[in-house]
Formats: sequence, C-alpha cells, structure tokens
Amino acid sequence: MDEKQIMEQKIRDLESSLSCNSSPIGDWKVTKCMEYQLAGKELPYDFEELSKQRQAVRDQINELQEKIAALPEEDAE
Repeated sequence: MDEKQIMEQKIRDLESSLSCNSSPIGDWKVTKCMEYQLAGKELPYDFEELSKQRQAVRDQINELQEKIAALPEEDAE
C-alpha cells in the first residue's frame, strides 16, 4: 500500500468513527443529546466534550486531506 492509500484508509476509518453506532463519539450520541434536550431532560453525555472529540477527528481528516493534496502528482494517482 502506498502513502496515499494509507492516508485514504485512515480518513475512512476516522469518518467511520464519527458515524458508527459502536463508536464512543458516533453520531448516535449527538442524536441522543438532541432527543434529551428536546424532551427537556438532562443530557446523557457531556456534549461539550463530545463536540471537542468529534472536532479533533475532523481536524485529523482535514490534515490528511491536505497531505494527500500536497503529494507530488505521481504519488497522488
């Protein structure tokens, strides 16, 4: 596997961590917080911490995408 493929796989893994139902930072936790808020209940998770963790993953994705874009043309194919 070349460098670009490795970075692309890492991006897929990170994106999965944001959406996967078994992930501790998955979309399901955001949805659950929204449901609780709409029902006027106390949030089941620390939403600020959850948001911070999810943003860190997005930052990693963006960094990898920038690295891929900066690869020499022959490596980017």
